[in-house]
Amino acid sequence: MLSKHTILVTGGAGFIGSHLVKKLAEMGHEIIVIDNFNPYYDPKLKEARIREFLKDVPFTLYRADIENYTALEQIFKKHKIDYVCHQAAQAGVRYAGTVPFKYARTNFNGTLNLLELARMFKIKGMVLASSSSVYGDTQQFPLKEEQMTDKPVSLYAATKKSGELIAHAYHRLYNTPITCLRYFTVYGPWGRPDMAYFKFTKSILNGEPIDVYGQGDMERDFTYIDDIVDGVVQAIQKNNSWEIINLGQGNPDSLGKFIGLIEQNLGKEAVKNYLPMQPGDMRRTYADINKAKELLDWQPKVRLEDGMKRFLDWYVNFHNETNNDNVRFEDRTLTLRHL
Repeated sequence: MLSKHTILVTGGAGFIGSHLVKKLAEMGHEIIVIDNFNPYYDPKLKEARIREFLKDVPFTLYRADIENYTALEQIFKKHKIDYVCHQAAQAGVRYAGTVPFKYARTNFNGTLNLLELARMFKIKGMVLASSSSVYGDTQQFPLKEEQMTDKPVSLYAATKKSGELIAHAYHRLYNTPITCLRYFTVYGPWGRPDMAYFKFTKSILNGEPIDVYGQGDMERDFTYIDDIVDGVVQAIQKNNSWEIINLGQGNPDSLGKFIGLIEQNLGKEAVKNYLPMQPGDMRRTYADINKAKELLDWQPKVRLEDGMKRFLDWYVNFHNETNNDNVRFEDRTLTLRHL
C-alpha cells in the first residue's frame, strides 16, 4: 500500500481524471488538480464533475493549462509533489483535422513541460495516460505492448505515441520512473459526451437516428471506468522504473452488441443510419492484458452488460436532475488558483 503522498492529477475535471481524483483522495492522499476546462465538449459537464461528483472530496484545483510552463512551475514550487498522474490531453480522433496544432501543443508540448518539471523537482514517479490508438489499424491481435506502433492512422494517435517516446527519453536520461498506460475505450458515468455511447443514448432517448459507422461490425475493447482507475492506482503504487502497459477488458465486443445493450436498458429501439468507416478509425481493438495482470496485479472486474447499466442509470438520473442538460451548480468551498 502506498503511504500518503501529494499527487498531481492533470485533467482532473475530465472523465478519467475526476474518477481518479476521487479514488486517490479517498485513499488519503493530498491531491492537486490541474485542468483548463477547455471547450472541446461542454465545460458545464466538467464543472459538474468538480462541484457535484467531487463535492465531498478534498483537493486543490488550479485552473491552468499544461501548455503554460510558467503556471506549472508555480504549482510545483508551491507543493512538494511526489507523483504525477498525467491524464490531460486534447482528445478526439476527428477533431484533430480541425485544430492540428492544438494537439501538438497540448499532447506533446504539455507532456514535455510536465516531464521537465518532474525532472527538476525530483518527483518519485509518473503515470502517463496513453491510448490504444497508437497501435494503428493492425491485423495482429490481441494487441501486445511489444508490437510496432510506428504507423498511426490519426493525428491524435501520433501525438499520444510521441508522448510515450519523449517519456522514454526522459526516463533514460534522468532515471525518472514512468509508466505509460494504454487505455482501451473507456466508458462509464460522468463520461465524455463526444463518445459514441453518450451520443447513442441521447439520440435514442430523443427518438433521433444514430449514425453507425463500419456497418456496426467494428469491435472495441470496452473498459469500465472503475477498472481503469484501479489500474492507474496500481501503477502509482508499483512505480515501475519504465513500463508500457495495456489496460483493457481483454475481450472485444461489436458496436452492434453495444447498441443493443443501450436499446435493451432504455426499452427503446434505435433508428440506425449505417455508414462506412471514418478516416482515422480502427476497425478493431483487442488488448492483451497479461502484462497488467503480471506487473500490476490487475484484472478488470466489470462486465460490459453491468457497466452499461450503471452508465445508463447515471445518464437518465443526471439529465433529469439537471433539467434536460441545463446544468446548475451550487457554490461550495474549493481552493481556486487562476494562473
